[in-house]
Amino acid sequence: MCCCWGSCFVENIGKKLDYFKFQNLQNPFGILFHQLAIETLITNAINEKEYTEEDIFFHNEQWHCCDAHSKLSASSKEELLHNLNQQIKATNQQINESTHIIITLGTAWVYRYIETDTIVANCHKVPQKKFLKELLSADEISESLESIIALIKRVNIEVSILFTVSPVRHLKDGFVENTQSKAQLVSVIHQVVESGSSIYYFPSYEIMMDELRDYRFYAEDMIHPNQTAVDYIWDKFRMVWISKSAAKTMDDIDVVQKGINHKPFNPNSKAHKLFLQNLEEKKKSLYIQFPYIAF
Repeated sequence: MCCCWGSCFVENIGKKLDYFKFQNLQNPFGILFHQLAIETLITNAINEKEYTEEDIFFHNEQWHCCDAHSKLSASSKEELLHNLNQQIKATNQQINESTHIIITLGTAWVYRYIETDTIVANCHKVPQKKFLKELLSADEISESLESIIALIKRVNIEVSILFTVSPVRHLKDGFVENTQSKAQLVSVIHQVVESGSSIYYFPSYEIMMDELRDYRFYAEDMIHPNQTAVDYIWDKFRMVWISKSAAKTMDDIDVVQKGINHKPFNPNSKAHKLFLQNLEEKKKSLYIQFPYIAF
């Protein structure tokens, strides 16, 4: 069982985990770009915070929460509060039960809402003049990461925590600022990882920058890794983090997934009916071993 939190790259990994039917919870509050937002989510989940009207606001015909991504925003405050509190419960359960937690950090740049003097997870297109942009110091990043680890370990001592830096380039901050931010994150994470047990680092950022250093590995926006790059980094991740027994199950699931997506030339043929029969047998075999799997 696994939790995945952080920038949009963690959702690339999460899609792979979904495809191979791992039990996992991805970004319950949507994409969170920096560690302070992730720390807030973990703190609130462990403390079983209940969100109320005081925690949300109305802007551009929708209700929003500064702790969450806009994908949770809703047209009614009741719907937003329900979704927030449901995700808090799900996160609490997953933190307690997970064997692995993957945290992908995207940036060291944060936005402070001037009115409340708090750092937000998302600005929700509120005018920029209402925020102060800040670069977190190495000490602030380190303190936040250590707090994240301590909070998780307090309720789940056996869990392995894996940090990675997102290869997505935050060029809206500026080319120099993006490099400055990534360097800050990489440097601090290594210090934190080296000082703890069951704390690890996976070099997704370095793989993208050094092994795949060519624009043909980027999507059309020249910012996000394309599918080829995601698949390449996933293969590296799989080599390090997936056991041989789990890899065998993943291969079996892959066969079923490809079978489900297969488009027959003649759906009524005997060959296709036999193919479907064999596919159902493969599904049943997997259900027996892993009852939670649903295709």
